[in-house]
Order: sequence, then structure tokens, then C-alpha cells
Amino acid sequence: MTTPSTSALHTSNIASLPLLARGKVRDNYAVGDDRILMVASDRLSAFDVIMGEPIPGKGELLTQMALFWFAKLGHICPNHLTGEAPESVVTPEEIPQVKNRAMLVQRLQPIMIEAVVRGYLAGSGWKEYQDSQAVCGVPLPAGLTNAAKLPAPIYTPAAKAEMGDHDENITYERTVEMVGEKLAAQIRDTAIRLYQEAAEIALQKGMIIADTKFEFGLTQDGTLVLMDEVLTPDSSRYWPVEGYAEALAKGDNPPSYDKQFVRDWLEQAKVNGKLWDKKAPAPRLPHEVIEKTAAKYREALQRLTA
Repeated sequence: MTTPSTSALHTSNIASLPLLARGKVRDNYAVGDDRILMVASDRLSAFDVIMGEPIPGKGELLTQMALFWFAKLGHICPNHLTGEAPESVVTPEEIPQVKNRAMLVQRLQPIMIEAVVRGYLAGSGWKEYQDSQAVCGVPLPAGLTNAAKLPAPIYTPAAKAEMGDHDENITYERTVEMVGEKLAAQIRDTAIRLYQEAAEIALQKGMIIADTKFEFGLTQDGTLVLMDEVLTPDSSRYWPVEGYAEALAKGDNPPSYDKQFVRDWLEQAKVNGKLWDKKAPAPRLPHEVIEKTAAKYREALQRLTA
């Protein structure tokens, strides 16, 4: 495992390639008309708002974790990696911006569905369950508690939003309307299988994957391809096995390796004497929150790849 850099990259500047888009975390550059250089910055977003302070080393850790999972799950679904070194498409001066934090990937037709799979009742799912005994329209048994393991993983898709907007939870039937019955079923079944296999691998390393989201694209011949990031703490809720049973018994949120630490701090953060309204600009993150978040990301990767 490569040791992440201690310096932070909030925004990349690859002048030798055309910028396609800046996402919440990734900066995407065109490489010809068939490839994309995806650079994982150290930006952190919470509640769909980008924090002003980067988390040092985060982009490198995210990239290494995504590469770990792409390698483990390639037999289930092809992924967008080209196998080429990202350093090969930038100038020598730009290599420090991409080293260990970039992927050179195929350019695909993105499918505007976030394939969310939940194995445990947590976050917005727990809130929704308390109101309706269902999550995103999927009925669940009575009597479940916060952080409870579900009888079987459930698929709760979302429609991808424009930058700055919130993704919208949708029904499976809506995905059928969007992409057709055959592709909708393929996305659902592939996402559940990816989650189940990843959850088993993580459990052997002492970590629970409570939920996650996958993104897919299509090649020109219509092949479904796993793309973007995969099973990182930015797209997944990771819990250490130790402490889970105690939290479950108390009805508390288990300790986590994801952004929940930042979210919890932001929930009580005040701006001008009032609780933050979850709109930009975000409150300034204290040094200890930045440090603890960086440590959480490091620990997750270390446990996974040990």
C-alpha cells in the first residue's frame, strides 16, 4: 500500500488536457475522445455541499480503495479502467497532481441512476423506516432498530442530480421507465451481487458495509460497465465490527469509517449563532475534525488491504 501524501490537493489544474467537469471530489479531463483522466482531489462534500477545507491524502486513499475493489469484483462486471498509467497522459510537471490519485478510464455513456444497495438500516433509511416501515418504497418487517441488519439486501435507486442538487430517491419501476426493463433489472441484480460479495470480503477484514452506491455506464455496443468510484468511504457506510453490537443494543449509530463523523459535527455546527442550514458555504472545519477524518480514511484502507 502506498503511503498517502501529507499535502492536500483541493483542486487539480491539468493544463495539458481539456477539463470536462469538476464534481464534488473528482476533476475529469478528456484524453482524446475515448478516455477520461479522473483525478481524485482531497475535497470533501457533505449534505451535497463541498467543504472549503480539503482532507490531506483523501484522494489517494479513495483511489487506492477503488482500485482494490475493481480488482476484487472484476469477475462480476467489467469496469472502466483502461490499464494505462495516468502519468502517461500528462506533462512531467503535472505528474505530482495525478500520482496515486488518478485513474485513466474508458469514456462511457453514463446511466443517470445511482444503484444504491442497503444491507443495514441506517441514515435516511432508518428515518424513513420509522415513518413508513419501508425504505424508498421497499416494505420491511416490523420491529427493526437503528443499524439492524436487513433480512436481505435491498435495492433503493436514486436519480443522479445536477451538480449542487440532491439526488432523488426513486422506485425500481421508475428506473424501468428511464432505461427499459432489461437494463434496469441488470443494474439492480449486478449492484446487489457486487454488494453481497464486497460485504463478505469486508467482513473477513473486520468491517461491515452497511450500504453503498454504484454507478454504471454503457459502451458503444451496450455492455454494462461499472464506473466512477466504487466502495469507498465516500460512497459507502463502513462500520468496524467491534462496537457494532453495543451500538445496536443501544439504538445508536455505530462508529464509522465514512463521512458520518463530519456529518455529525456539521449537524451541530453554528453559523452566525444559528445551526447551519446545509447550504453553501459550509462552516469552516476545525483542524481536529480534518485530522480525525483523515485518520478514519487511512484506517479503513489499512484494514481492508492488510
